[in-house]
Order: sequence, then structure tokens, then C-alpha cells
Amino acid sequence: MVYTGNKKVVCFGEVLWDMLPTGKKPGGAPMNVAYHLNRLGIHSTIISRIGMDREGEELKGFLANIGMPTEFIQTDERYPTSKVLAHIGADDEVTYDIVAPVAWDFIRYEHGFARLIEDADVLVYGSLVARNATSCDTLLQLLDKARYRLFDVNLRAPHYAPDTIDLLLHQADAVKLNIHELHELSGLLVNRPGNESMGIRLLQDRYGLEEIIVTKGAQGASYYTPQARHDCSGIRVLVKDTVGSGDSFLAGFLAQKLRGENSENMLGFATGLGAYVATQVGACPPYSRADLDRFIWEKSFEAT
Repeated sequence: MVYTGNKKVVCFGEVLWDMLPTGKKPGGAPMNVAYHLNRLGIHSTIISRIGMDREGEELKGFLANIGMPTEFIQTDERYPTSKVLAHIGADDEVTYDIVAPVAWDFIRYEHGFARLIEDADVLVYGSLVARNATSCDTLLQLLDKARYRLFDVNLRAPHYAPDTIDLLLHQADAVKLNIHELHELSGLLVNRPGNESMGIRLLQDRYGLEEIIVTKGAQGASYYTPQARHDCSGIRVLVKDTVGSGDSFLAGFLAQKLRGENSENMLGFATGLGAYVATQVGACPPYSRADLDRFIWEKSFEAT
């Protein structure tokens, strides 16, 4: 991969194998985001932890083969590399059976992390990795050093606590979540679920968030700032699975943001990438920028 510009992103959290009906595929939301940023020419690094086992070596080999750095992926002698059973329903919705504890529950702080985070333009982090105190404490130390903190909410019951979500939201500069998670947060934080507008106001008022991105599957996505709301329609595709579609959306959005694109282009490109990944198997399919641009152009032509 030839990187464009000098923008750098660090993704903190889980790396794992998604165990799909069609076989195992590399996954984990932070790794998925880093993978797609890499595909889009944004230098991305993962901080995580794998087991001392064949599955861990295969994950490191996968990352090394696509040119991503692996020196910040720790190896655990006690806990195994993570595997997640992904169940795909008739409506293409995916549910996950996430085993605990696994290696990425025990990411330990290293002094080398400080320079990595301070040099990065963005730190991307999620909620799942904070289920264990060891990884959560490491994350909190990194958040103190980050220039810009993007919280990718992943509410996977029973792997989160309301107090932890509240803490991570207070640390964020921007938040990405899906419409179901937005409604769930409203219920968690004020004990009553609300509509989209109410949920956005709650997050803006409580946490002072400058940017909120809400994905809505086939219904598209919305981007909120304190001053404005921007919407993008969904793209109709023949879905193979939706594993990692939201993660690729976030990568597409962030790549465009780092290149200084406007809100319309950020949302449109991100929606196109998310739709493309839904037509593929697994969260990290191989593709070129030319493949993606062709897909987005064809879908825009169909919509006219």
C-alpha cells in the first residue's frame, strides 16, 4: 500500500476471527477500521493482543501480508486468540457469540504507546474492549494522550456496563453508532428510549460532542454537528452478509474527513464503502480503490 499524505490513525481494541457459516474471516471492529483505512491509503496501526497460538500467528500474518504494522500487537501466554461465532439472520442482521476472557481483554500499557498516540491524528476506540479492567485501564491512559478521539460504540450485551459507556462518551470528541445503539443509549442514560432527535440532543448536551455519526443500514446515515444535520440515503445491494459493514463505513468517513472533504462527500463515500462490503463475504474483503470507485459510480448511476 502506498500511503497518501501523512495522516495517521491508531485503532485500539479487539482482533479476532469471525466464525461465519462460510468459514473463518479476520475481524474485530478496530481491526476492520484499520484494514479499510489501509486500503484507502491512510496509515493505520492497531494496538491489540493475541494468544500464543496458531490463530494469533495467522492474524498477524494476514496483517503483515497487507502491509500493516504488527509491532503493537501483544502476545499473551495464558489467554487464547479471540474467536467470535457470527449468526446471520433471515433479515441479514448479525448476532455474535463473543467468548470471554480472551487475549485482547488483557492489553497492557507499554511506554511505546505514548509516542504512537501522540504522533497520530486520530485514536479510534470501541466499547467492547473496555469490558475487562486491564484493557480498559490501558485505553484510558491512551485517551489522555490522543489529539482526537473517535468512539465507535459497539453495544454487545452482556459485554458492557452503563458506567463504562458513560465514561468513554465523556472522553470522546466524536461518536459513531447505529440507530439501534442510539435508542439503547437513550434508555441507558435517561431511563427512557427516545427517537433519533432526542437521542442526538441527549449526547450533544450531556457530552458536548462536536460530531455524531448515525448509521441506519439500508436507510442510509446521518451526520450531526451542533450547527447542522446532514443525511445520506442508503444504497440498494444484494447482501451477502453485513459483518463489518459499519466498520468499513467508519473507515470511509474518517478517510474522507482526514482529506478535508465536505460532509456530503464524507457521508456518500462512507455509505458506498459500507454497501460494497455488504456485497462481500466477511468484514475485510480484498478490493482496490478502483473497484470501490467503480461500484459507487455504478450505484449512483442506478439511482438517477
